[in-house]
Amino acid sequence: MTELERNLAELEALLARYREEGIGHFIAGECQPSADGGTFDNTSPVDSRLICNVARGDAVDVDRAAAAARAAFPAWRQISGKERREILHSVADQIMQHADEIALLESYDTGQALRFMRKAALRGAENFRFFADKAPDAANGLSLPTQSHMNVTLRQPIGPVGVITPWNTPFMLSTWKIAPALAAGCTVVHKPAEWSPVTAALLAEIMHEAGVPPGVANVVHGFGEDAGKALTEHDAIKAVAFIGESSTGAAIMAQGAPSLKRVHFELGGKNPVIVFADADLERALDAAVFMIYSLNGERCTSSSRVLVERSIYDAFTQKLAARASRIKLGHPLDLSTELGPLIHARHQEKVTSYFDLARAEGARVLAGGVVPSTPPSEGHYVEATLFAGADRHMRIAREEIFGPVLTAIPFDGEEEALAIANDVPYGLAAYIWTGDMGRALRLARDVEAGMVWVNSENVRHLPAPFGGVKASGIGRDGGEYSFDFYMETKNICLAMGGHPIPRLGY
Repeated sequence: MTELERNLAELEALLARYREEGIGHFIAGECQPSADGGTFDNTSPVDSRLICNVARGDAVDVDRAAAAARAAFPAWRQISGKERREILHSVADQIMQHADEIALLESYDTGQALRFMRKAALRGAENFRFFADKAPDAANGLSLPTQSHMNVTLRQPIGPVGVITPWNTPFMLSTWKIAPALAAGCTVVHKPAEWSPVTAALLAEIMHEAGVPPGVANVVHGFGEDAGKALTEHDAIKAVAFIGESSTGAAIMAQGAPSLKRVHFELGGKNPVIVFADADLERALDAAVFMIYSLNGERCTSSSRVLVERSIYDAFTQKLAARASRIKLGHPLDLSTELGPLIHARHQEKVTSYFDLARAEGARVLAGGVVPSTPPSEGHYVEATLFAGADRHMRIAREEIFGPVLTAIPFDGEEEALAIANDVPYGLAAYIWTGDMGRALRLARDVEAGMVWVNSENVRHLPAPFGGVKASGIGRDGGEYSFDFYMETKNICLAMGGHPIPRLGY
């Protein structure tokens, strides 16, 4: 039996339960059907087979979950940070015990290659451990004395929060939002993406098994126009953390406006990787290829534009094309696979629409640009694609494609590189490759991005701020920055003596 056959056999054993029972909402510590009995089909992007039926939530189900979160909030906020730390570490332990299950289910539910999803559980556990260790000090503030008064600050959890997560690497991104919320003392209603609901249901069970009290972490499945809208409009939900498309973020902001809901958005990107002739070009090549073709190109921080100094443009793009043409397209449960199927037929249609558009705009297709004639399975595959001969005005250079598609643009000098990099609506991440540290520092300062990596691919550091500017988001995750969102800062001013008080009506 091959490794792929073993993985498929193990997957079938895991899926038997979901196919028999389906997936329900998780509210107040119990798995529950939708109030109206509604469901939707969840199919795999790998082979279009039905995985299971999933409860389709609406405003009634969201109201039940929000009520559970509101009821659980007073007790959860009152327990000590030390106790919350112990519970969240237990969650991390449970995640690691389910690591293989998470990887297989996530790979089959999203089309992501198993070689990358095997890290999903590890990263999810790291998120819980990191914020678990911060829980005891989450409420800590500052002492701000003056001559006559002592100002003391403290932080308090904001209340029940909504978390809406996307379909790309859904398990890790769910933990990235839920762990700091729980560490802060908030309760959560989670609405996962309808295209990838399986590991969200598993995470809810894991948290319950680990001792997270009923009502503290709830899950409502469904569609954005039903469950998502109800969540963002619900009066009991004090804040919404969302990862997804910029247009959806704008809709969520409008829906939450009547209740003055706090929002935290990680949105789209059209991230530049800027390569100068004096860079370590082999390392830059490795990083550029990895950051666009790993995870099927379905990642917010992908380096989807490569800006290359003109003197090396032809040689560098030829190397990129050679590497892209060798990217191994295959079944995601085969560990040799580097590129799996896209998440959904609608998304495949969106990505492939840019192939004809690129040719119409005058770009050259150096690699890919087609749907494979003999795909590894009946899934939604596209080949690793490279467009060259592009300029900054083309749609392929400006719009987020969110697939394994790279657009190469030449530039002359530092000033033009910066102008091209900034000439898009987005500003999530940027990557700079140069041997000139003065130039690297200038570009890192002036590029319009929330995060910049110099001579590196995206290497995550949990205490560091994560987020974007412009149409790429509002707010920051990571370290203390997460608590800025999930907690309110209160100032208490104490008089130290007989300071003069103005007297009226005396």
